[in-house]
Amino acid sequence: MGAATYDSSRLAGRRTASGERYDPNGFTAAHKSLPFGSRVRVSRVDGVGQAVVVRINDRGPFAGGRIIDVSMAAAKKLAMRKAGVVKVRVEVVRIPER
Repeated sequence: MGAATYDSSRLAGRRTASGERYDPNGFTAAHKSLPFGSRVRVSRVDGVGQAVVVRINDRGPFAGGRIIDVSMAAAKKLAMRKAGVVKVRVEVVRIPER
């Protein structure tokens, strides 16, 4: 459990740490250590918004003690765009085989 925020749509098209381009409409996220391609369920602790499954394709967040940064599409589902930073629970759904 910890704080989450989202990546702005102004980052659209920039390369992520995995080499893909950031798509604000995709359900992706940045995490410090989970392998690229991992899928995690992100849900707000306060029960607002819907839980969402995202794919890890970037590294971070590296500031503010946050545990995950989600894409704009995921932020919409989580109803976090106004709040900016919300407390979430992150549960690993699948880690890719190597």
